[in-house]
Amino acid sequence: MNQRPTVVHITHEATGKIGGIGAVLDGLFTSHSYLNATGRTILISPLFSTEGGADSRLGPGGEVLYSSLDGRVRSSYASGFQRIEEQFNVGLVYGRRTFLDPMTKIKSTPEILLIDITRMDQKPINEFKAALFREFGIRSNLYENLWEYEQYIRLAVPAIESLRVIGAAEREIPTILVSHEFMGMPTALAGILDPFDFKTVFYAHEVAPMRRIVEGHGGHDTMFYNVLRKAHEQDLYVNDVFGDQSHFFKYALVDAARHCDNILAVGNCVVDELRFLAPEFNIADIDLTYNGIPAYEIGLAEKYESRDRLRQYCKNLIGWKPDFVFTHVTRLVISKGLWRDLRVLEHLDREFIAQNRTAVLLVLSTETHKRRDRDIYSMEADYHWPAAHREGMPDLSGGEAAYYAGVQEFNLKTRNIKAIFINQFGFTRQCCGHRMPYDMDFMDIRKGSDVEFGQSIYEPFGIAQLEPLCFGGLCVVTNVCGCAGFVRDISGGRPVPNVIEVDYTNLNGQGGMALEEMLQIDREYRDAIEHKISEKTALEICARLPKNDEEVHCLLQSGYDLARHMGWETVVEKYVLKSLQKALRKQHSRSIII
Repeated sequence: MNQRPTVVHITHEATGKIGGIGAVLDGLFTSHSYLNATGRTILISPLFSTEGGADSRLGPGGEVLYSSLDGRVRSSYASGFQRIEEQFNVGLVYGRRTFLDPMTKIKSTPEILLIDITRMDQKPINEFKAALFREFGIRSNLYENLWEYEQYIRLAVPAIESLRVIGAAEREIPTILVSHEFMGMPTALAGILDPFDFKTVFYAHEVAPMRRIVEGHGGHDTMFYNVLRKAHEQDLYVNDVFGDQSHFFKYALVDAARHCDNILAVGNCVVDELRFLAPEFNIADIDLTYNGIPAYEIGLAEKYESRDRLRQYCKNLIGWKPDFVFTHVTRLVISKGLWRDLRVLEHLDREFIAQNRTAVLLVLSTETHKRRDRDIYSMEADYHWPAAHREGMPDLSGGEAAYYAGVQEFNLKTRNIKAIFINQFGFTRQCCGHRMPYDMDFMDIRKGSDVEFGQSIYEPFGIAQLEPLCFGGLCVVTNVCGCAGFVRDISGGRPVPNVIEVDYTNLNGQGGMALEEMLQIDREYRDAIEHKISEKTALEICARLPKNDEEVHCLLQSGYDLARHMGWETVVEKYVLKSLQKALRKQHSRSIII
């Protein structure tokens, strides 16, 4: 880039990592390539809570320089902030937050601006909504009863005005507005409407309308991606095939991404899903931009130390030490396809019985908050948590109880492989009880894992699925995961010893079905496909599991060699910066003024 631009990231994860977007921000902001190619980095978000004191506003590593809520004024921008607060009846919090990569020690301190829009005056909101309808066809009246929509609409105009106050809308230095998912789109659209020549980028971490369809249909990915491919052949789009989606507010905002200068898509399927939204996306500038994964090099001894801790933990819970430890670290949501792990392991159990081998699957997942330490110790003492569970808090929530029922059924059926459901945040003795080895930490479940499952029905990328890669673990992912595409890209399409790619969209020779027939693919049809594919997957896992130290060492080497080419430096250099450069080169024929 000839000029180092100001890059503004609009996201709900400005003050802390909640999910995938937070991991992306961590990767970008601790990348030498990103820091060298950009000037200022600014994060913008609504202020979600007014509880707590000033020092807690920006999350861990945050420093508040201005906060009207707390009477803190340590910024030269204070007078400008006060003008905006009076103009829109909002509150502002401004400061910096430190991002640090613990391995490379690279550190950065981007600026953060939070806006309290809960009592914002209605007039500028209505004016902005009118402009959105007039210029982009967005009918806010359909969604304004939804706070998830309304808060990001309210954020937009004061956010743009605040950028002017802090000098991020100067003619000499270009400014790029990066909308992370639908949340940032109103601000990006406000930037397009503004007289200043903001460049705009939509960072597609998913395609929300498509996720909704995949998760809500009994055929899941087996149905959806076959329908998508068939629809593409017939020049049909999501509204043609699945009905009008305009009632869904995320559809309206994601559909508006076609007005941005550039779109970054984190996976191959995300590109296809965007093209499926509307014909206009066929001419939109969409760049495939994978996420980065961590790469840490360890030796055989360190691998075995972690695995031994995991095996000892299993023995403490169920009375015997397995030969292998399988893992799945994830959120407890339908898109993660957790039932598929158990289907694969039912087949693998038969192979293990014949070979006299044993394994335990540790599933680390919860759909609620971290349990209190005292509740964990109490459940552990009362009924041997997490080997056993009881419905109701502080133990099983509704979704957790439903999953645990499947675990219980699996454990009744199998002999040599058992599953343990750990419904808790964290993986330490303090978080998980006295039966966990005293020196266990979270990285042990990554370093010591023999197989990490990630057989998602919808997974735009999937960083977590590949985290054990550099530690010699086998990573089992579906072909709809964006990370599978990244592996193929780095390996040149050659087979990778550490990655097993599973295709549950394979219709077993019936791919010639008509579109109407594909739309009828239901749970029963998918179950039959999953049964066949999971058996093949079990045999593949069995064949690839290492039989001796030499084979473990080879997996360590091949996994690290692959992972080190998939880090954030590679992603930033190969994908992100090229996309930002492309956005900077875009010429806007006119400026629209609200």
